[in-house]
Amino acid sequence: MKTKKPELDVDFIGMQGSSLTKDEEKKISEFIRQNKLKKMKTTSKKKLTV
Repeated sequence: MKTKKPELDVDFIGMQGSSLTKDEEKKISEFIRQNKLKKMKTTSKKKLTV
């Protein structure tokens, strides 16, 4: 029997009353960029060895 999972409200990062600072935005975008590059490197290696 399946159980219902609760829905999470993930529209906000940090406190709801404040917006992100420029430094926080920069850190988040850099983190995302690094993850994309890392993922691209690992997928290209898998394609070459197959």
